[in-house]
Amino acid sequence: MKIESNNSAKIAIVKSTPPPPESVSAQAAKTKTESKVTRKSSQQRISKWFSQAGVRVNSSQHQTLSLAERSALKESILAQRKLRNLEKILGRALDFCLDEGKEEDIDADWFFSFVNMAEQIYSPAMQELWGKIFAVETARPGSFSLKTLGLLKQLTQKDAQIFRNAVNLTSRHKGESTPKLLLGYYQKPNVWSFFSSHKEHQLNLAEFALGYPDILSLMDLGLIHHSEIESGELPVDKTYEWRCAGHAIELSAKRPGTTLVYYKFTTTGAELCKLVTRQKQDVYVKSLKNILGRAFKLR
Repeated sequence: MKIESNNSAKIAIVKSTPPPPESVSAQAAKTKTESKVTRKSSQQRISKWFSQAGVRVNSSQHQTLSLAERSALKESILAQRKLRNLEKILGRALDFCLDEGKEEDIDADWFFSFVNMAEQIYSPAMQELWGKIFAVETARPGSFSLKTLGLLKQLTQKDAQIFRNAVNLTSRHKGESTPKLLLGYYQKPNVWSFFSSHKEHQLNLAEFALGYPDILSLMDLGLIHHSEIESGELPVDKTYEWRCAGHAIELSAKRPGTTLVYYKFTTTGAELCKLVTRQKQDVYVKSLKNILGRAFKLR
């Protein structure tokens, strides 16, 4: 006996309909056209940059010149650009001219080394920086070493931004000129430290736009020293005055065996710090105080 269910499910199979051949062809043609436009745009950008160095490949007029003539034209274009760079840097230096300048002249060797490097500075932002350097050096000869200029010439825009972020977080102990990046503190362990709920004594600078890769980059550039540094043990009965990221802080250790932990700028880094306009970092200072308040009396 055969029993058939009245509720048997009916499954409908929907077959996808392929697009008509003419639609596929139109799409392929559109993609090909877009690719050509993108390629042409890229080629134009490449040609534009090389033309600024006096090198052209698509100009029929340019190709009629001999190799010697093209070489002379290239040298002329580069010489003009270098002169324009120096003119712009001179203008920036005059804008930054300081009133408290000394009568002492800058060193002639320093000046011509400066010119040789400055003529290759094409970025407007970096030209402004080099103009400021010359204005400061003219007012206070010996402010910037040739080593510092050589390093500055190698800085990319990204490097310069990382350095600016670091300078904004700098601290200085009263009476010292070398800037530091305060991280926190270290205390020699004692019996009570095992019962403390605060195990972390350092800030994470990545929370303030200065991650560890940025720190490593500054180390590789020779702007800060290659390891964290601890101060000597701070006496309990002595107060130390600091200027931290635009804020004044007075601190004294609560118990013996307490040291500050920081990154220290190199001589070159300290020289370049003079060129950066600092901004107050309220959030950083608040976090720093929260850390230091566990081991120091703060005022």
